[in-house]
Amino acid sequence: MKYRAVLIHYVTILFSGIAGTSSCEAKPANQPVTTVTAKPKDTATAKNNPSDPEIKNPELPLIRPDDQIIRHTGYTLCYSEVHEQASWVAYDLTRSEAAGGYERTNKFMPDLSVQTGSATAADYANSGYDRGHLAPAGDMGWSATTMAESFYYSNMSPQNPSFNRGIWKKLEEQVRAWANADSVLYVVTGPVLSEGLSTIGPNMVSVPRYYYKVLLDFNKPGFKAIGFVLPNSPSTLPLSSFAVSVDSVEKLTGLDFFPALPDGAEDLLESDCCVDCWVGQVGASAVQQNYNSTSVQCKGTTKAGSRCRNMTKNPDAYCHVHATQAMSSAASATQETTQPAPSGATAQCNGITQAGSRCRNMTRNPNGYCHVHASQAGGSTMNSAPSTAPTQQTGPSVQCSGTTASGARCKRMTRSPNGRCYQH
Repeated sequence: MKYRAVLIHYVTILFSGIAGTSSCEAKPANQPVTTVTAKPKDTATAKNNPSDPEIKNPELPLIRPDDQIIRHTGYTLCYSEVHEQASWVAYDLTRSEAAGGYERTNKFMPDLSVQTGSATAADYANSGYDRGHLAPAGDMGWSATTMAESFYYSNMSPQNPSFNRGIWKKLEEQVRAWANADSVLYVVTGPVLSEGLSTIGPNMVSVPRYYYKVLLDFNKPGFKAIGFVLPNSPSTLPLSSFAVSVDSVEKLTGLDFFPALPDGAEDLLESDCCVDCWVGQVGASAVQQNYNSTSVQCKGTTKAGSRCRNMTKNPDAYCHVHATQAMSSAASATQETTQPAPSGATAQCNGITQAGSRCRNMTRNPNGYCHVHASQAGGSTMNSAPSTAPTQQTGPSVQCSGTTASGARCKRMTRSPNGRCYQH
């Protein structure tokens, strides 16, 4: 009876708080799903939810018997040995924690807590991918310990450099802005893992095609939840283009988010995707950016083949339900107008590795760069021809003259004529 009364209480509040929202569909279609499993939750370290002291660890997804669960000071993760990275990382982020105070260490370390061994520096060396944080260093800057632990390789995933430093970084910053507007925000983030992914390094670290982030605001009176699914590639679209319901992320990943909530509250929160509920908060400019001043009819096509009747302010004229159609349309237009067909003969890539030597990959791209070093092709698209031939890099290696984020001189060695490594 006590549970029923509590449930009715939550449902009543939720109906008043998120009425009028519409559900979202999952973004990436036809992606294989990896079923996740785990160890029982350690109730001795459980944290209370300030809105309801009876709810413990609301940020943790459902943990199943076979999962390898690693708990660090600032976050908990579920490690996938098959993919050599976490399938999810969960943590709560308070206003004071979001403010930070400790600088990045940039000291990447193997995670000795992983029983089967985590990825290492060798896996990412010369791969062309960033060591992308799942739990951001910016969210872990509230103590020296949490900042240091954010650089464990168990918290890293191979990310396209432009994605990691672009749209993914914007989402991380937006989460901190939302946490600053609330007393606490519950975050679960990770890669979408499936069979058949490409790998890097001697430990065969999987390279995900998509990443997700789900957020729960369980602070009275405005309970709300939202999900984001983003492709592991550069994007100039607003964050709202990637917003989905939490249910959609569950279907995509096979995970069960926020199981500690009463079922009625969980079902209502996870089935809706109310972008406006989050846009209305302080610091939501990244989600709002580039919105049209007036609503227009969505250009998307429904499953029945008719034009969507939703109204939207998104600059691409696609509503949140059909955001994937916007991405497909943009990709097709780019390919048709800017990317010539690959040439017939293969040639050695002109790219330069982190060690300063010429890449040994073979490529058919007209610009002479393989997929790993496409960013070195003068900022052009992967298959577009460079305006000038690349300069042959010869002579001894020298220390890069670039400056790191901490203000120190880069320690990488390079043969580049301009005296800078690939990252600078």
